[in-house]
Amino acid sequence: MPAPRITIRNLHDDLATSAAYFRADTSAVEASRARVIAATADGLAHYGINTGFGVLANKRVPDDQLHQLQRNLLLSHAVGVGEPVLPDITRVMLRLKIHGLGLGFSGVSLPTFRRLLDFDENNLISVVPSRGSVGASGDLAPLAHLCLPLIGYGEFWNHARTGPVPAAESLRQHGLSPIELGAKDGLALINGTQLMSAYGAFVLEKCVRLVELFDLSAAMSLEALQGSLTPFDARIHAVRPHPGHGAVAANVRKLLESSEILESHRNCGKVQDPYCLRCVPQVHGASHDVLNYANGVLETEMNGVTDNPLVFEEGAIVSGGNFHGQPLAFAMDFAAIALAELASISERRIYLLLEGHDGLPKLLMRETGLNSGFMIPQYTAAALISENKVLCHPASVDSIPTSLGQEDHVSMGSISAVKLLRVFENVETVLAIEVLTASQALDYRLPLRPGRGVEAAHRVVRTACPHHEADYLFREDLEKAFALVRGRELLNAAGLV
Repeated sequence: MPAPRITIRNLHDDLATSAAYFRADTSAVEASRARVIAATADGLAHYGINTGFGVLANKRVPDDQLHQLQRNLLLSHAVGVGEPVLPDITRVMLRLKIHGLGLGFSGVSLPTFRRLLDFDENNLISVVPSRGSVGASGDLAPLAHLCLPLIGYGEFWNHARTGPVPAAESLRQHGLSPIELGAKDGLALINGTQLMSAYGAFVLEKCVRLVELFDLSAAMSLEALQGSLTPFDARIHAVRPHPGHGAVAANVRKLLESSEILESHRNCGKVQDPYCLRCVPQVHGASHDVLNYANGVLETEMNGVTDNPLVFEEGAIVSGGNFHGQPLAFAMDFAAIALAELASISERRIYLLLEGHDGLPKLLMRETGLNSGFMIPQYTAAALISENKVLCHPASVDSIPTSLGQEDHVSMGSISAVKLLRVFENVETVLAIEVLTASQALDYRLPLRPGRGVEAAHRVVRTACPHHEADYLFREDLEKAFALVRGRELLNAAGLV
C-alpha cells in the first residue's frame, strides 16, 4: 500500500494519516537504511555519510567519528534567529519531515525516525526561530532547531504553547532519552524544504475558503452599492475562459439570486460600475488561478523527497539538488501577490461604500461630525494594503552565495514563506473590514432584501455585530468579524461550500 498523499485542502487530516501510516509501516525506512549501512562499509567516500558538508565535502571523516559528525551537524547549524515559527506551522514541519523521510530515499536510521514519531505522538513541538534559512541546501538552520531535541538540546513549546521549555526536561517528563545519531542521520534531518513547505501549506490551506469569502464580501458590497450584475454574465467569461473568471462570476450570480435590491434599480440608467465592482471576476479570478497554481507546486513538494544525497533501490547514493527551494520561492511570492490584490480591490470597495452613493449616508452613519462613522477602518485597510506592497517584492529574485561559494545560488524561499504569512494576515483583516462595512451599508437598503446568499451572510454578521448609528469601540466588532472570516459560518450560510 503506497504512502498517503498530502493535499492542501485536507492538509491536517492528511498529515495525521501520514504519521499514522509510518508508525505502522517503517519498511521503506529500514530498506533505505540498509543501503546506507552497506555504503559505509565499501571504503568509498559518500557525501554527508563519511564526508564533511558544503564546501567541506572533500574532507573524509574516519568511521569512528561518524556519530560525532552528525551530532556536530545539528549543533553547528542551529543558528536561527528571530521570532519563533508558530507552533501550528512547526507541527506541519515535523509531520512533513516524517513524511519525507518515511518515503525511504533518505537512509535515516530507524531509532531516529521513530523518535520523530514519538515527538509527534506526544505533541512535542520544537521551538524554531523563523529566520536563518536561505532556502537552499534545504532549510538548514530551522530544521536543525526542529531536530535538536533528538540529542537533548533545544526547546519544546510548553503545553499551553505560550513559551519554551528545555527539551531535556520535556524528554524526561515523557520518559524519553536523547538518542545517538547514526551515519547520515543529521544530514537527512536538516536537508529539506520543510520550513518553506509548512508555511506555504499552512497559508494556502486557509486560502481555500478565503477566496470564496472575498467573492461573498464583493457580492455584499455590490448589493449595498446597487451595482450591476451584468458584468457577471456567463457569456462574458465564456469568451475569455480563464477558470477563475467563470468560477467567481458563478459565485456572485448564485449569491444574488432572488435579489429585491437588483430588481429595484434594474432600469436606473447606470451604464457601468467602477472597476472594483465590475471587474471582480477578472481580479478575483486571477488570484484564484494563481493560488491554484501555488497549491499544485506545494502538493508536489510535500509528496516529494528533498534530501541530499538520495538513496535508491539499487544501492546508489546520488547527490543532487532537490533541497533547492526555487519552485516554492516562486510559488509563494506569486501567492503573496495574488492575496494582496484581493485585499487591494476590497479596499476600493470599502472606500466606495463610504462615499455616500445612491442613498447611502456618507461614512455609513446618519449623524457624522460628532461621529466619525466608518472612516477609520478604511484607514486601517489602506495601511495594510500599503504594507503588502512592500512585502510583495519577490524574495526569489535575490541570491547570496554561501558555504564559501560552493552553494553559489540560493532561493531565499524561506523569506518568501515568512512574508507570505504576514501578507495573508493583512489580507484577512481587510476582508473582515469589508464584511463589516458592507453589512452596515446593507442595513440602509432595508426593507429591500439582497440576494439569498448575501442575505444569509448578512444575517450571520448582524447576529454577531449589531448596526450602529454612533461611534463605539469598533475593535470589538472587528474581532467578531475576524472570527467569522476565519471560520466556516459565513460560507455555510451563503451556500458557498
